[in-house]
Amino acid sequence: MTLRQSDLRSAATRQTTQIARSASEATRTGQQTAFLCHSHADRELVIGTVETLRSSGWNVYVDWADASMPAIPDATTASRIKERIVATNWFLFLATTNSMSSRWCPWEIGYADGRKPIDRILVIPTTDGQFTYGSEYLGLYRRIDRSTDGLLAAYSPSNAGVYLRNL
Repeated sequence: MTLRQSDLRSAATRQTTQIARSASEATRTGQQTAFLCHSHADRELVIGTVETLRSSGWNVYVDWADASMPAIPDATTASRIKERIVATNWFLFLATTNSMSSRWCPWEIGYADGRKPIDRILVIPTTDGQFTYGSEYLGLYRRIDRSTDGLLAAYSPSNAGVYLRNL
């Protein structure tokens, strides 16, 4: 079951923990760590996604929470993003209308595809009730969806699923 953007917005209002401000902060917890590729226009959805993933034991790195990132994207931004993608266990692509039309997000998933094992890249398709975003990538990468019992799981293109807590 594709994650509903309305559910992610609701989760953002329940935010109980801070977003990791650095890759090293994310890795210190001993949890699964992930770089979250997203559009900055989706801030509320990002917060909700982080909160939702934390409930499955994941610590998520978000670049705009990292004070070491330049205020205006440049070559330093690209270099640091590459470092963060490599430093975390997972690469997650939050698929929304904004991320699908972003200039940075396709570059980030392309970089991750060249640096991470394919099974360490997960797409998070979302729906706004009218459209579902991210289907372009689902034949290439596993996806995060809700299982029939409501828990988050990673599904392969063949629909075999594993609970996120078990990854």
